[in-house]
Amino acid sequence: MPAAASISRRQLLKGRPVPPPFAPRPPGITDASIDACTGCGECLGACPERILGLDAGRVILLAGQGECIFCGKCADACPEPVFGEVRVMAHHAEIGGDCLAALGVTCMSCRDVCPEGAISMRPRIGGPFLPSLDAGTCSGCGACLGACPGAAIQLVPGAILSAEASDAG
Repeated sequence: MPAAASISRRQLLKGRPVPPPFAPRPPGITDASIDACTGCGECLGACPERILGLDAGRVILLAGQGECIFCGKCADACPEPVFGEVRVMAHHAEIGGDCLAALGVTCMSCRDVCPEGAISMRPRIGGPFLPSLDAGTCSGCGACLGACPGAAIQLVPGAILSAEASDAG
């Protein structure tokens, strides 16, 4: 069976579909606006960080390839109404159980590279400090993904309603 069609035997027998993997999007793109993406690739060439790619003909953020600096050049280059006025990510980072600090190895790489200061270190008795991520402060830029030596950080869907509401009010 190909790696792209990974499904467990239990899922196959129970008939449970495998959800598609989460594809993080650049800032300002919503589930509704992505339908306008034609896959022309204009935004890919405009990105100075080279962190954009195409998946199924739609623009995605290549998690772990670098950090989004929210420059807006991707939105400026896009000929379609894909990017909204509110330039925030619809996702945030999440630290998983493979974190080196959680496994007893001293590491503060994610905290050191986070431009928002969303990751702090909690002291614990008998082991290295543990990272604590504030999802409300996290911009979803992806800087921590590439810096994590244990590949323990991933981007997960989040709501952008709070950012839109704060700009509207």
